[in-house]
Amino acid sequence: MSAKSQHNNILLAIIAFILVVVIVGLIGFLTLGREDDTIQGEVEVSEYRVSCKLPGRIVELRVKEGDFVHVGDTLAILEIPEIDAQKKVVQAAGAATQALQDLTDAGARKEQIQGAFELVQQAKAAAEITKKTYTRMQNLYNEGVISGQKRDEAFAAFKASEAQVKAAQSQYDMAKNGARSQEKRIAASNAQAAKSAVDVVSSLLKETVQVSQVEGEVSDVYPKVGELVGFGSPIMSISIMKDIWGAFNIREDQLKGMKIGDTFSAFVPAFNKDIRMKVFYIKDQGSYAVWKATKTTGQYDLKTFEVKARPIDKLDGLRPGMSLIKK
Repeated sequence: MSAKSQHNNILLAIIAFILVVVIVGLIGFLTLGREDDTIQGEVEVSEYRVSCKLPGRIVELRVKEGDFVHVGDTLAILEIPEIDAQKKVVQAAGAATQALQDLTDAGARKEQIQGAFELVQQAKAAAEITKKTYTRMQNLYNEGVISGQKRDEAFAAFKASEAQVKAAQSQYDMAKNGARSQEKRIAASNAQAAKSAVDVVSSLLKETVQVSQVEGEVSDVYPKVGELVGFGSPIMSISIMKDIWGAFNIREDQLKGMKIGDTFSAFVPAFNKDIRMKVFYIKDQGSYAVWKATKTTGQYDLKTFEVKARPIDKLDGLRPGMSLIKK
C-alpha cells in the first residue's frame, strides 16, 4: 500500500471519529439536556370518616369496601354496655322525680285531707279543755286555794294546746290547698333536669348504631366484627364520589400565569380521552418542595405549587387514583 493510500485511510478514520463524537454529543444534547415538561396529576375525592363518640365493640358491619351507601343507611352496630347501664339509672331517677312532681301538682288525697281535718278538730277540742282548766285554776288561785305554780302549769298547757291547733291547721291547709308555687317550681325543675339527663344518655345510645351522613362509596373499613374501637377512632371511610377533582404539583415556571378560574385540557390514560378542567385552588407547597438553583436549572430557586381543578366534562368511571396528564 502506498503512503498516499495510508494517509487517506488515516484521514477518513479521523473524520469518522469526529462525526461519531458530534453525533453522540448531539444526541446527548437533545435527550439528556432537555427537561421533561410532562405535568402529571391524580384524581382525588373528598372523604368522610365514620367514627364513634364512645369506645365500644363492633357487633355487626352492614357494609363492605366498595359498597355505595346513601344518607341514613346503617353502616355498623356497636355494643356500649356502660351507656345501657346509665340509661337504666337515669330512667329510674327520672320516673321517681316525675312521680314526685305529679304528687306535688295533684296535692294530697282525700283520705289525707280528712285525716288532717280530724287532727285539727282534736287539737281544738284539747285546746278548749286546757282553756277551761286554766280558767278554773285562775279562779282558784284568785281565791287563794291553789299555788301560783299550779296556775302557771295550767297556763302553759293551755298555750301548748293553742300551738298544736295552729300546727294542725297549717298541715290541714297544706293538704287542702296543695304545695306552694315555689315548691311546685322546684319539683318541675327537678323533673326537667331528670328528663334532660335521659335525653343525653339516649343521644349517646344513638352512637351504637352508626348511620351514613353522606352519599358515597365505602373506600376503607378498619375494624373487624368483635374488635374494640376507641374514642373517636375511625370505623370506615366513605369517598364522596360527587366531589371529585384533579391535583397537580407544578413548578412555578411551568404555571405560565395560571390563576383560579382558568381552564385547561388533561389526558386520562385510563380512558384514552381528554377532559376539560377548571382551576379552583392554587397553593405553594412550602420550603420542602423547592427546586434549588444549579448551573443546569438557572440562577434562582423555583417553588412547587399544588393546583386543583375540577372536571368540566363528565366522564363516567373516573375514580380516585387515576392519572391525569396536563396538556
